[in-house]
This record gives sequence, structure tokens and C-alpha cells, in this order.
Amino acid sequence: MKYILIILSFMFSLVAMSPVENRKKNKTKTIDSLLLDIGEWRNIGPFRGGRSTASTGITGNDQVYYMGTTGGGVWKTEDAGTTWFNISDGYFETGSVGAVAVSESDNNIVVVGMGESPVRGVMTSSGDGVYKSLDAGETWEHIGLENTKHISQVRIHPKDPDIMYVAAQGSPYASTQERGVYMTTDGGENWEKVLYVNGFSGVSDLAMDYNNPRVLYAAFWDHQRLPWYVRSGGNGSGIWKTVDGGKTWNKLEDGLPNALMGKIGVAVSRANSKVVYAIIESDEGGLYKSEDAGDSWTLVNEDRVLRARSWYYMHIYTDPSDENLVYVLNAPMMKSVDGGKTFTNIRVPHGDNHYLWINPEDSDIMINSNDGGSNISFNGGRVLVHTKESTNCSVLQG
Repeated sequence: MKYILIILSFMFSLVAMSPVENRKKNKTKTIDSLLLDIGEWRNIGPFRGGRSTASTGITGNDQVYYMGTTGGGVWKTEDAGTTWFNISDGYFETGSVGAVAVSESDNNIVVVGMGESPVRGVMTSSGDGVYKSLDAGETWEHIGLENTKHISQVRIHPKDPDIMYVAAQGSPYASTQERGVYMTTDGGENWEKVLYVNGFSGVSDLAMDYNNPRVLYAAFWDHQRLPWYVRSGGNGSGIWKTVDGGKTWNKLEDGLPNALMGKIGVAVSRANSKVVYAIIESDEGGLYKSEDAGDSWTLVNEDRVLRARSWYYMHIYTDPSDENLVYVLNAPMMKSVDGGKTFTNIRVPHGDNHYLWINPEDSDIMINSNDGGSNISFNGGRVLVHTKESTNCSVLQG
């Protein structure tokens, strides 16, 4: 009897196990490869957005914008930010973008400088020079300056797109000669370094007078990223000006801080070329203004909110139709209507603001880049549309 019970128990256990075994067998069934071949992979979420330190629109079409991200290359929208699509995958060797510019005389010409320029406490991704598109981002060609590492600005001559200037901030870690202002007169086939200060001083900003594009202002930043902190400031920091398209440069000093200067942002008014603004990191720093094209300067606002965490921000922009309308980008986005004397905050979907493009044909149209992506506005910043629901271009940090 004992043996009969043992045999019956074993048989019942086999019956109980059989459905489990069948389920295991079902799980191992493969899907017909033909079903996968006819399908197309697509991102269905979640969407997170990502950091952006460069963006631009184009003249003549308020629906088209480009966004440079710090880890996902260049993205484009043709419906004012409703949908974005990547246009650099397969062409770019690196993913960190420092500057994006579109020619005002030919919207098919897009130029991208690689390597984000804000130096961070956690990571700052480098780039590999300059890329150029002749078909509005459909295809790209690498056109040099691969050792500049970090590019803060690209300026294209408004009438002759073969003339371009690149502001190379350079490596934040070591002394190098691969930094300064570079110029090309043949669309990027050849480059000439037209301004260099020293091995630790790179260009943090470059402003062009679009009323006279032979006039440029270059802001240099003497700095070094060390393992334990960021050294910001030195004798190499300052503002230089050229009136002959980069052949000769003069350092501007009258009225600017006598104390050591760090990072600087500079902007020249399109409404009045004599009006130039500079946001300066220094013990005597703040917002400086010139009304004689840089010959002399006056401190108009020393509020530290304008220059907080200077190594990460220090960006200033002017309205193309109003010389007294000024924007300063920092953790908040700030706006002045009285030439920088007072500021109010603009409500943006995400903080940590790095770049602002204002349409020269209609200053109500703008795109702002920040640590959450880019925001587009059609009413002077009163309402900004966020990109975070339509892009996924982040670099994960651990």
C-alpha cells in the first residue's frame, strides 16, 4: 500500500507540472522575422527633453528652428516646436553642440560648432570642430577646427556666407593654442586664427555688428577646470574689438573693471550700433554699457543675480529693434526695458538659461535654450513652448 501511494503521488505531480511546462514552451516561441522586417522602430516615450546651450531660428519662416543639444546632436522643427527630429545622426562624430548659426542670406546654410561652452561642476562634453550643411540640415560636412574642443559662438556674415567667424573657447583642462577667434573667407575650406591671447584664455562670446559686419567684439575668458574646482578669471580675460573684419584687434579698457575679470558675455545693439552691452564676472563686475561703440563703458547694474554661477552662465542679448531692451540669461531669464538699470524675470518652463535667438525681422519671435531643452515664443517671451514633450536628447549622468 505504501508503494502504491508513492507511485500515485509521483503521477499527480507530473500532471500538476505539465501546464507550467507548457507555458515555458510557449514563452520560447520565436516571432517570424518577416513581421519585424516590415515594422519600423519608433520612440513611444517617455520623453525627457535634454540640455541645450545653442539654438536658432531663420529669417523668412517662423516655423523652422534648430536646437543644439549637449549630448544628442542637432534637432530641427518645421512646425514651431510641435515636433522635432534629429538631423545630425550618422554625420556627426560627437554629440555635444556649442553653437548653431544659419546664414541670413541663404537659409540652406547651417553651421554648427561642437562642444558645449558652459563649464559644469559635474561634466562638460567636448566636441570635434565645425560642421556645415548646404541643404538645411539634410546632409553635413565636417569643415575643420577639430581640436578646438569647445565652441561658444559662430557668426556668419549677413551678406556673404563664405565669411564666418568661430569663437573657440578651447579645452577647459589644459593650456592649448587651439583656441581664440578663427575666420574663413571661403566657406570653411581654410581657417585663419585672427586673435589669440594665451593658452588658458578662450572666447566665451563673440558679437557681430550686423549693420557693419566688419566690426566684431570678442570676449575672452581666462579659466581652467581642475579636478576640485573651476578657476575662473585671469589676466587673459577682457573684450577685444576689430573694425576691419578681424585683421587687427584692440583691447577695450576705458571704464571696464580694473580688478581681475572672469567670464564675459557681450552684445551689440542692432537698433543702434553705438550701444554695446557686457555682462562681466569680477569683484567690480555686473552689467556694463557703452554708448560709443566700446570706446568707454559705464557700470549700470551690479546686481549679483545677473552674474551668479558665472562659469555656467554670463549671456546677454539685445532686442534688434530697441536698444534699451536687454535680456540676461542665468538660472532665471531676465528682461530690462531701461537699458539694464532694472530687470524683471520672464517665466520660462525650465531654468538654467544659456542662449537666446531673437528674430531680426520680428523681435516678438524668439527661441531660448536651457537645461530642459528649448522654448519658442511668438509674443516676446510672455509664453514659451517647451520641447521636452517632443525630444529625447539627454546624456545620463551617474
